[in-house]
Amino acid sequence: MIVEGKVWKFGDNIDTDIIIPARYLNTSDPQELAKHCMEGIRPDFAQLVREGDIIVAGRNFGCGSSREHAPIAIKAAGIKAVVAKSFARIFYRNAFNIGLPIVEAEKVVDASKEGDVLKIDLDRGEIVNLTQNQTFKIQPLPDFMKELIADGGLIPHLAKKGGY
Repeated sequence: MIVEGKVWKFGDNIDTDIIIPARYLNTSDPQELAKHCMEGIRPDFAQLVREGDIIVAGRNFGCGSSREHAPIAIKAAGIKAVVAKSFARIFYRNAFNIGLPIVEAEKVVDASKEGDVLKIDLDRGEIVNLTQNQTFKIQPLPDFMKELIADGGLIPHLAKKGGY
C-alpha cells in the first residue's frame, strides 16, 4: 500500500473545528464537507489541494470534538494520508474507520516542508521525502488496519466480511 503526494504543512493542536468548522456539521455529504476542509486555518485549502496530496502536521492533530466529519472532510478533499507527530485518540480511530491512512512520524514532520513530495509505503514501514532524498523508517501498519483502509473504512470492511 503506497501513497505519494505533495505536502501541506500544519502545526500543533489542529482541532476538529479547524479541520471542519462546526457551522458545516449539518451535513454528512463528503463532497460538501470537502469544500470547507481546513477552512478554519487556510481558507483556500479546498481549492488548492489536489487528489493524492498529504497533510503533515505537528502534535495532537485532530484534537477537540469526536466528530467523524473531520476525517471525512480530509479524505473527500483528496488527501490520501496524514502524517503527524501525534494524533488525538478519537481522531486516530475515526480516520481508520473511514479508511484514511494516518501515520505518526515525528522525524518526517520535522524534516518536511510544504510542497515536498512524500512517498509512504505502509507495508514496508517507510516514508521517502522524494524532494529532499531522505528516507525514514516508520512502524508498519498492522494487517487488519491496512484491510480497513483498502476496503474504504470499517462499514465497507464489515459488509465485505458479511457482518453488516
